[in-house]
Amino acid sequence: MKPMRPAWQHRLIGTAGVLVYLLAMFTVAFYLSDLVYRAAGWRPSLLVAQLTNSLLGLLFTGLTLGGVSFFFRSRNWPRRAGILIPIIEALERIAQGDFDVRLDKSFTGHEDAGIFGDLVESVNNMAEGLNQMENLRQEFISNVSHELQSPLTSIRGFAQALRDERLSPQERAHYLNIIETESTRLSRITENLLRLASLEAKQVSFEARPYRLDRQIRGLVLACEPQWTGGQIDMDVNLDEIEITADEDLLSQVWINLIHNSIKFTPPGGRVCVELHGQDGRIDFSIADTGIGITAADQERIFERFYKADPARQRTQEGSGLGLSIAKKIVEMHRGAIGVESTPGVGTVFRVSLPAG
Repeated sequence: MKPMRPAWQHRLIGTAGVLVYLLAMFTVAFYLSDLVYRAAGWRPSLLVAQLTNSLLGLLFTGLTLGGVSFFFRSRNWPRRAGILIPIIEALERIAQGDFDVRLDKSFTGHEDAGIFGDLVESVNNMAEGLNQMENLRQEFISNVSHELQSPLTSIRGFAQALRDERLSPQERAHYLNIIETESTRLSRITENLLRLASLEAKQVSFEARPYRLDRQIRGLVLACEPQWTGGQIDMDVNLDEIEITADEDLLSQVWINLIHNSIKFTPPGGRVCVELHGQDGRIDFSIADTGIGITAADQERIFERFYKADPARQRTQEGSGLGLSIAKKIVEMHRGAIGVESTPGVGTVFRVSLPAG
């Protein structure tokens, strides 16, 4: 934001402008009177010429000022100039951090107030956008504090419990396992926060190269075999042979997150179907499960950072609430799109669309 000029500078500029304007009027008077003298073949005395030039200069000054004043009065500019006062005041309040300020178009005197109405609407849109950004910032800080406080509280509590010498070896080992689990969770949260910040700041190296996408996804599904076999989940994998030019490491984070989520929220005896197809210059990936599903309200916010879905779908201690946000950012870096369709109690389908080139 550029610093405002002090009042004396404004006065100096105004005085200089008036002097330049008067000089211009008297110069016009001088050359006009000189032209008349030459046409008449008469050369007056120096005093008469000076008086004539002065009178003509004052006359031209009065005529031009009167004409400008009439022009603005005919278009109601004096009243409209006053419209800028509340707009300037609103901008000053926004600069001071008050994003709740709103201007009513009615003060312009007409619903369709031309450029002033557009200016009022622009100020209101700017204030609303800044207010939304501030709310998101506050919510993000609150979520980060909550996510970090939870494992820290567990670690501190169980560390204090370990001071009790009456604990059995089994109890002591149990508490140590909890501390280790919470420490791992805390490390994962901070790691994901740093990764998301790097992605949003575009500080992550993007190394695109051609590779077989179907082989990558198949390998990741097989790597998760202990999870889906242990949960008695049927995996149905249908992958076309597709080559893509992309960052293999970044996209692997997308597939891992979606596969883990589908397995995590599918009850024993359920089914997860993974498909990959290419058509019309696009690559379409989908993963469908017969899990607990997501409500319509949660689907609209599921990709927000730290957003928690309904209690039935609350993330366990293994989750950080950032996986889908990271996945969405990576897909967008590859000029793709990710979406979700779900019916509570029936299942969920995540779809990823990427350009084939």
